[in-house]
Amino acid sequence: MPMKTKDIYEFFSRLQKDNPEPKSELEYINVYTLLVAVTLSAQSTDTVVNKATRTLFQAVDTPQKMLDMGINNLKEYIKTIGLYNNKAKNIIAAAEMLVQDYNGNIPTTREELIKLPGVGRKTANVILNVAFKQPTIAVDTHIFRVANRTGLASGKTPVAVEQALIKVVPEEFALHAHHWLVLHGRYICKARKPECANCPVRALCAFEEK
Repeated sequence: MPMKTKDIYEFFSRLQKDNPEPKSELEYINVYTLLVAVTLSAQSTDTVVNKATRTLFQAVDTPQKMLDMGINNLKEYIKTIGLYNNKAKNIIAAAEMLVQDYNGNIPTTREELIKLPGVGRKTANVILNVAFKQPTIAVDTHIFRVANRTGLASGKTPVAVEQALIKVVPEEFALHAHHWLVLHGRYICKARKPECANCPVRALCAFEEK
């Protein structure tokens, strides 16, 4: 059952009360290292990525430095991360494009970001939200689950859920909605054993098994 408008407002009000200024759990130094971290996080966890990038980002914090490092050295830093071979290729190719086409700067539109190797819509939305403070929602497995399970916004694909959320999230909560939903799905509304007893929005949720 779709969540009512007044309940959606209360839903985000409660998440805001619990965590007024939510932050990404990925560690980064600047916009470029954020881009690298998000690229590495695909099908991995923030914890695993952070362990690898703490050392990597001491050596590399610009696209040119990444090119100077080279793919083989990069692989040594990220070999603990799943799919690291393919991710390394994309990171090097993206660094090359950033240097050649953007003077080493990170583009500020989704259309330009998704042209970079290894950057899809979800990654682009994270960059736009975290780095450039745009009210985007990057629908990962956590947000997809929370949105459908609670009745907040239903959809069969990540893009469908993203579009549904954009329509229903109140404007005052739009900037932080992405992180509130990610963190809620990661720590409370878990896939196999949701912690409904500890959920601040339980009374507003449509999940029948709560």
